[in-house]
Amino acid sequence: MKLIKTLAAAVLAMGLTGGAALAASHSGAKDIVDTAVETDGFDTLVAAVQAAELVETLKGEGPFTVFAPTDEAFAALGTTVEDLLKPENKDKLVAVLTYHVVPGKVMSSDLVDDSTPATVQGSNVTIDLDNGAMVNDANVVTADIETSNGVIHVIDKVLVPEGVL
Repeated sequence: MKLIKTLAAAVLAMGLTGGAALAASHSGAKDIVDTAVETDGFDTLVAAVQAAELVETLKGEGPFTVFAPTDEAFAALGTTVEDLLKPENKDKLVAVLTYHVVPGKVMSSDLVDDSTPATVQGSNVTIDLDNGAMVNDANVVTADIETSNGVIHVIDKVLVPEGVL
C-alpha cells in the first residue's frame, strides 16, 4: 500500500493535479486523466495508469469510455495491485487497465443489455442491465462523468481479462 501512495504522490507532484472538484469535471473541460486525478477515490487507478505509462494515451483525443475502479475495488485485489505496479509486471498491468477502456464515448443511455463490447485490451466485456448496470461482475456505481475526451463510469470491482492474473 505504501508503494501505491508513493506512486500517487509522484503523479500529483508531476503536475497532473488541479484544484477543481468532481463537479467541475462534469463540464467536460478536463480529460479523463485530469478528471480521475481530481476525483477522490481514484488514487490507485491514477498510480496504475502512471506506472503503465498510459497517461499520454488517456489524455489523447479519444474518445474513450473508461470503466474506472475505485480505490476500494483495487484494495479488494489484495497484494495483486502492488505486484502489478512492479516494473517487471508492466505488461500485465497494461492488460488489466486497457481491459477497462472501450473505444468511443459510450454514455449509460447507449449501453445495450447483453452486449459484449470489445475493449482496447482486445477482449470483450459483458454489459448486464437487468439489475442496474453491470460490466462483467462489477456494478456501475456512478455513470456518465463526461470529460473532454470521453466518459468515465465508476465501477466497484477491478475487471481482469481471462488468463492475465
